[in-house]
Amino acid sequence: MAFNILDAVKGYLTPELLGQAASYLGESDSSISRAVSGLVPAALTGIINKAEAPGGASAIFDLAQKALGSGILGNLASGFTQGGGGIPDFAPGLLNGIFGDKVGHIANTIAGWAGIKGSSAASLLGSIAPLALGLLGKNASENGLSAGSLLSMLSAQKSSILSALPGGLSLGSLFGTVHTPSPAAHVHETPKKPGGWLMPLLLGVAAVALLLYLVKGCGGHKEEVQEAAITHDTIAAPAPVTAAPAKSYLKLKLADGSEVDVYDGGFESALVNCLNDAACVAGKDKWFDFDDVNFEVGSAKLTDASMRQIANIATILKAYPKAKIKIGGYTDKTGDAAVNKKLSQERADAVLAAIKAKGGNAGQLVGAEGYGSEFAKMPATASDEERKSDRRMAVQLREK
Repeated sequence: MAFNILDAVKGYLTPELLGQAASYLGESDSSISRAVSGLVPAALTGIINKAEAPGGASAIFDLAQKALGSGILGNLASGFTQGGGGIPDFAPGLLNGIFGDKVGHIANTIAGWAGIKGSSAASLLGSIAPLALGLLGKNASENGLSAGSLLSMLSAQKSSILSALPGGLSLGSLFGTVHTPSPAAHVHETPKKPGGWLMPLLLGVAAVALLLYLVKGCGGHKEEVQEAAITHDTIAAPAPVTAAPAKSYLKLKLADGSEVDVYDGGFESALVNCLNDAACVAGKDKWFDFDDVNFEVGSAKLTDASMRQIANIATILKAYPKAKIKIGGYTDKTGDAAVNKKLSQERADAVLAAIKAKGGNAGQLVGAEGYGSEFAKMPATASDEERKSDRRMAVQLREK
């Protein structure tokens, strides 16, 4: 029987597995099934579009072999048990290689359509795309396919994959000329090829871990960790099993007598202390890192929770009318440098615009700049914890 990549992927995503994913991600079973019905053909469309681009067939062939060689089809479950090895190191680069800077947009579009969180959609996409490539790699190896013959097979199946995109799910602006016919494909139908024993944690722990790598590698800070409690563009960990301890708030009094609610020992306290201290000199080297400004997965859209700290900055500027600040955005060294810099600039611009919208005096806002990984200190091979300090949004106190 001819190999069908759409059926092969759906065969792994059993109703039981989707139910486990829904429980872990804090979503309903029906919403997760709806999201997956869009994510599977969307992921395959992205793979095919990449394969059909100049030089893309070889790139997809190599990624498929790499996915297969990682053991993703047989060892993923054991990799996420106690003491396991976690997700494959290649996974974040794989998604960037296929979708470029559209990862967050695809996840957010499908999230809005399916009625789930952006982080949940990104987690699922981060599981489905590597799975699909692993299956392509397996088929190519078993049948002696070359990059060209793999491309021919994918191109022959493109029409049926496009037909599987649910009606009403508009992805044309993300994939180019893509039509979304109806009816929708339902991934939760009875699978043709059971495979739950291979990947019982695929859409649970593995998906969450992959999202952390993905979003943070693309310039995320802490947003996706809060998305699941949010928001990524993550991108703290989506749908944490154990709630983090509540942070302690206090009232911070400003020079004009006004007060703002801040975290105990947080970002605003450090900034205001400098504004109040004559010995603290403003200038190009005086930076203060935000500790509660976050974004939706892979995007420059600020989360609702970020508005507290954004409003605090506007209030602080009003209390200190001589102060002038600049906004900076930074990423670590993982992922594509150009993509990271672009996203960091968009996020810096978004923070600046939000401060103005909250009443910040435009005359005190001297600009915004995204630096990408330019000033990152840790190598891309460092642990996620070591690279955390390189991913940040910050305020530069230019004058006081």
